[in-house]
Amino acid sequence: MNPFSFTGTALRSRIDSAGFVVDLLVRTVTSLPYLGRRRRFALDMAFNAGVRALPVTMIVAAFAGAILAMQTGIELRRFGDTGVLGTITALSMCREMGPFITGVILAATVGSSMAAEVGTMKVSDEISALEVMSVDPVNYLVLPRVVALAIMCPTLTALSNLVGIFGGSIIAQQNLGVSQSRFWMSAQDALTSSAMLLPKELYVGLFKALIFGIAISVVSCAAGLRATGGALGVGLAVQTAVRNSVLLIIVLGFIVTWFFYFLE
Repeated sequence: MNPFSFTGTALRSRIDSAGFVVDLLVRTVTSLPYLGRRRRFALDMAFNAGVRALPVTMIVAAFAGAILAMQTGIELRRFGDTGVLGTITALSMCREMGPFITGVILAATVGSSMAAEVGTMKVSDEISALEVMSVDPVNYLVLPRVVALAIMCPTLTALSNLVGIFGGSIIAQQNLGVSQSRFWMSAQDALTSSAMLLPKELYVGLFKALIFGIAISVVSCAAGLRATGGALGVGLAVQTAVRNSVLLIIVLGFIVTWFFYFLE
């Protein structure tokens, strides 16, 4: 195949995959009236997703907050201004680090599991069996997973924010000489808002987490539904789901930040 044909084929494949994901998202949204029938499945999926990702998310968030406080505090100490360390740690965790960490971990754990489950059903013709029985695979398989991750990603993000700030406070006290009361007072002042119910940094981060959860679940289910070729196809579907989910987390995180902080 000459380079032009190869490039055209690859580009068409990427466009086709993106179109399938968008179509699946639209079909999932239109299937929301069926959520009442699938609520038990959605709750089970939410519980499994939360339990599966909670330990590693909390560990990574704690060390991320500690590293953030350590690296920032080293530079702030040179200027004698470590008092704002709590502010920087809290804002960074709530705006970016918390949603990003949670999204990546959910993509690697829950998203890969979703792709493997749906992909195995696809290559073993279970999806075809559902269609023969007039059961829509979207509202039966995809909808509960999307709703579950849309709920759990913001929930885990809120916990990640708190644990990350706590990890930063430990480093601030032990290594940088910033007391716990001063650190937490600085963080509280940074996240205090009288004009809105929630501070802007907090609701922007939770909105990012909501978008990430939807994107991870839809991309993972789409990869599973497009799996072909037996066990090898399922493995490739998992690889595709995790790769595309992480890329979307980075791109969507940038877009949301730009929308809320630069398009004002």
